[in-house]
Amino acid sequence: MVRIPSSKEASFLPMTGLINRLFDTFGSLKAILEARPEQLLSVDGMTMSRASMISLVVPLTRVWHRCLMAEPDRIGNSREAEAYCLSLLAGERLENFYVIALNAKCHVLGKRRISMGSLSECSAYPRLVIETALNYNAHSVLLCHSHPGLTCAPSPEDISSTLQLQRLLNGVGILLLDHLIIAGDRSYSMVTHGDIDYRIKR
Repeated sequence: MVRIPSSKEASFLPMTGLINRLFDTFGSLKAILEARPEQLLSVDGMTMSRASMISLVVPLTRVWHRCLMAEPDRIGNSREAEAYCLSLLAGERLENFYVIALNAKCHVLGKRRISMGSLSECSAYPRLVIETALNYNAHSVLLCHSHPGLTCAPSPEDISSTLQLQRLLNGVGILLLDHLIIAGDRSYSMVTHGDIDYRIKR
């Protein structure tokens, strides 16, 4: 049976073509959602309003994840630590570094973005890390930063910098619970992989 589509059905045809071209250009939904508006505009049929809406999906999802975290936030295990850090950093296009301060019962006292860097690096300023922990009167801290690339494995500099920060925190009696690296929707725990030991060292 041959049927002539209604005007409403026909209106979806150009959008279907655009979706196919987006996948042809970027290869995956993840790459489409993480693309910058100017990159999306290179696809035939893309408008600025459509590109802007697509580029808002990941940031809005990140805000939604934060809203799901009941207050006061509590990070009682590695799974909760991963979920919390993903809510802060999933989909970030630049490297960001956060310090999360916790009390003795693992409730979140506060968080602070220490730095926002480039596509490949950001700075973990020891003074700001210690200052943040002391200002919140933290019993322990959780560190996390984003890797905008495809891998969440730490670099040698990531590990050496974390060990230095751990020694400084230990010097003022504050535990470093873990340092998580977020890449897209994946995470890497330095404690789980044995890169650092969360137990305080005298």
